[in-house]
Amino acid sequence: MFVIKTKNYRELSKRACDIIAREILKKPDLTLGLATGNTPLGLYKELIKEYKKNKIDFSKVKSFNLDEYYPIKKKDKKSFYYYMFKNFFNKIKIKKSNINMLNGETKSVKKECLNYEKKIKKNPIDVQILGVGVNGHIGFNEPGSDFNSKTRLIELTKETIKRKSRFGKKVPAKALTMGIKTIMKAKKIILLASGKPKAKAIQHLIKTKSDKDWPVTALKKHKNLIVIINI
Repeated sequence: MFVIKTKNYRELSKRACDIIAREILKKPDLTLGLATGNTPLGLYKELIKEYKKNKIDFSKVKSFNLDEYYPIKKKDKKSFYYYMFKNFFNKIKIKKSNINMLNGETKSVKKECLNYEKKIKKNPIDVQILGVGVNGHIGFNEPGSDFNSKTRLIELTKETIKRKSRFGKKVPAKALTMGIKTIMKAKKIILLASGKPKAKAIQHLIKTKSDKDWPVTALKKHKNLIVIINI
């Protein structure tokens, strides 16, 4: 585990961007695991800036998103599909066929999750971006999640639903998510944490043993983990 402490959110975003940019330069057909939420927004803005300066080429990059609410329409502004296209995909040149996201509209959850696992197996993730919840969740692997879990449907905690529901727009009570075992297969993981509410989760990651009550602690066993914090 390599921990990078930053002075502010902008530096956090820039440091993460620099790492990803170097990885894409080394491997243009990189497979990138992507996260949503407030924390990665700065990273996406920095990546877009580098793209516009012709310093990054996403034309061969493949992507897999961590999770999606269920059930939810793609056009719903609360969906991660909407989030990703609004904040990132629509602002860079990336093949739509290379974009992989869990389908919140699927009528067969089991089939959707199995197919996602198969796709990831064929295209192993080189760099996985992660955020962390105040309760230690990674992806939507809530406290109590099995460290051997794969992509599946999960019930969100009341705390997560409350924090994710903003401006009176309540999010679904369930979500599709990569499992912890799936996340751990990534060759490199970059965990981003910004703000004092995330301090306890990071403290558990750094100072305590692996604990299912704090899913983020599963990352302790990853051989190539970079933690970038501003807390």
